[in-house]
Amino acid sequence: MGHRYGVAAVAAAVLAICAPSRSAPIGSAVAPPCDRACLTGLVDRYLAALVRHDPTSLPLNRDVKFTENTARLKAGTEGLWVGASELPGGFRIYAIDVGAGQAGFYGVMKERGKPLILALRLKVVNGQITEIEQVLARNLRADAVQNLAKPRPEFMTLLPPANRLPRQQMVNIADSYFEAIEHADGKLAPFADECVRRENGGQTTHNPTPVPWPVPLGSKQADDAMAYLGTLSCSDQLDTHVMDFITRLWPRRHEIVDEEFGIVFSFPMFQHRGATGTIKIYNVPGTDSLPLGGSSSNLQAGEIFKIDHGRILSIEAMGTSLPYGTKSGWGE
Repeated sequence: MGHRYGVAAVAAAVLAICAPSRSAPIGSAVAPPCDRACLTGLVDRYLAALVRHDPTSLPLNRDVKFTENTARLKAGTEGLWVGASELPGGFRIYAIDVGAGQAGFYGVMKERGKPLILALRLKVVNGQITEIEQVLARNLRADAVQNLAKPRPEFMTLLPPANRLPRQQMVNIADSYFEAIEHADGKLAPFADECVRRENGGQTTHNPTPVPWPVPLGSKQADDAMAYLGTLSCSDQLDTHVMDFITRLWPRRHEIVDEEFGIVFSFPMFQHRGATGTIKIYNVPGTDSLPLGGSSSNLQAGEIFKIDHGRILSIEAMGTSLPYGTKSGWGE
């Protein structure tokens, strides 16, 4: 579906739906509702304003809350507002939650000429943007960037009405993924057999052949084990306990539910207490432990789940490492 809407169509939709009616009483406190086209248009306007380094064209609430990588900043003058240098190209995924008045965007753009992944959430109330949350993943590997030339087709495909699920059921399915990680039990989540997960652009499950782990673990045996783990299914990989270095996933924050496209957009916080040294590994030939303890840290992530027929079909995940104990900035 590409950008889903042409520039002219988006502009027309935004003007027609988001702009106050000429016949509305002066001082009216209620703006027309913002539908899918309106919310998508606001995302595109926001991205364009970022690259111009000029927020004046946006309907920002005077008390708009803005965070970037969990830090509370001033919208329009700090963070990516300073360094954004190129609009997202072909890799664009929108998640639109009309009922909650929220729009999500997951894509690749440039900051000072270098690519980054942007996970963006906008909250719109009465025609104004009241919340902006963005998570940035910088320092991407070259091979990962190549994987992010365009979105996987399933993320751009509407679900047939018969395949759609109620909002809460979709949230429960997305949440079950984090339960499966915490308990090292892939059966706790309804993964499709063909489920593929990507992290910061790199494919981390269902690789047809072993792919070298980007960070050497100190021995050929460990590196080969990690490459083997990348060939496993989404479910089987969790059964190995390879993610036991994650102490807790909290808060999980399933912010945006797009029932038409079968997408849940979550903003989980991965907590790593650290100092675990090695972790015990199961069902990996020739390996019973791996040095994955590392130091203490948190990781703020943005994750998109495609849910079809009640199964997790695809996961697109990104994140940025932060000091241990960092809060998300959104109410926990």
